[in-house]
Amino acid sequence: MPEISRFFGIVIAMYYNDHDPPHFHARYGSRKAKILIDPPTLIDGDLPPRALGMAMEWAALHRDELLENFAAIMAHRAPRKIEPLN
Repeated sequence: MPEISRFFGIVIAMYYNDHDPPHFHARYGSRKAKILIDPPTLIDGDLPPRALGMAMEWAALHRDELLENFAAIMAHRAPRKIEPLN
């Protein structure tokens, strides 16, 4: 599970054996969520409201980079790190 970003205790990752639609995984403590990239939408799981809001805000800011990383993952290439939310 390549980690692509980490901020405020939220870990953002993508999995090599994943599938469409383009999405990423967010983990905050023991809670996990799967989030659609475009538009940022919760697909599965749950995070505390504040953590989910930050993950969604970050995804909106880095949409193109996330889509490029999802394409790389699907081609079994390593994704690039993405700047954290400040």
